Order: sequence, then C-alpha cells, then structure tokens
Amino acid sequence: MRNRIKELRIERGIKQQELADKVSVSSRTIISLEKQQYNPSVLLAYRISSVFNLSIEEVFIFEEDD
Repeated sequence: MRNRIKELRIERGIKQQELADKVSVSSRTIISLEKQQYNPSVLLAYRISSVFNLSIEEVFIFEEDD
C-alpha cells in the first residue's frame, strides 16, 4: 500500500509536526509513513484522512502486488 500523505501535506502547507499533533502520533511516525516504510492502523488512517477531509481510499492506495 502506498499513500499520498506527503503530497497532501505539502499542498495544504502543513508541517510534519503539525500533522503528527493533529492525529496524536510522533513526527517520526509521519516521516515513516511518508517514506512508505509503515502502514498505519485503520484508526490512524481514518484520522489522517479526516485531517485532509478525504476518504481513506483517496489518501491510501492499495496496490494488488503489495
């Protein structure tokens, strides 16, 4: 699974720490997500998607070969 977190965050002018604070995780978690090194829990995916006012599917893209 890949995600669009970095792209969306930059488009909206949100810093990594700001996003981390909004979803109650560390900035290190946001960095790992942006580097595609970590797949979030459903709850975290929901929180992140809510910050961007998008559906989970618009932020997190499931690819069949994953």
